[in-house]
Amino acid sequence: MSLRKDKEKVLGEIFDDARIATFLEYPAPTGVNADFHLLEKAYRGMRGENFSTFVKLFVGAGKDINATGADGKTFLQTVKAHRNGEEYLIALQSAGAK
Repeated sequence: MSLRKDKEKVLGEIFDDARIATFLEYPAPTGVNADFHLLEKAYRGMRGENFSTFVKLFVGAGKDINATGADGKTFLQTVKAHRNGEEYLIALQSAGAK
């Protein structure tokens, strides 16, 4: 699974808290862990600063920051393999991701 992001498409979009919270509403495809899917969706669609806000909302909503994907890895483990994932890693680790 490739999580390469095209940040150009989100650079002009306004991400206030209400917009960021809408990322908690995306339904997961059948067979995909719902919480992992939400983290992935936010990661692909947000800059790091917005992702940090999302992670706080995500945890506040009682979601599992250590949810695993189909490969058995947590989202933190998945992002660690990405060159430009540092800001996202910090947000995940700050929320207790392992």
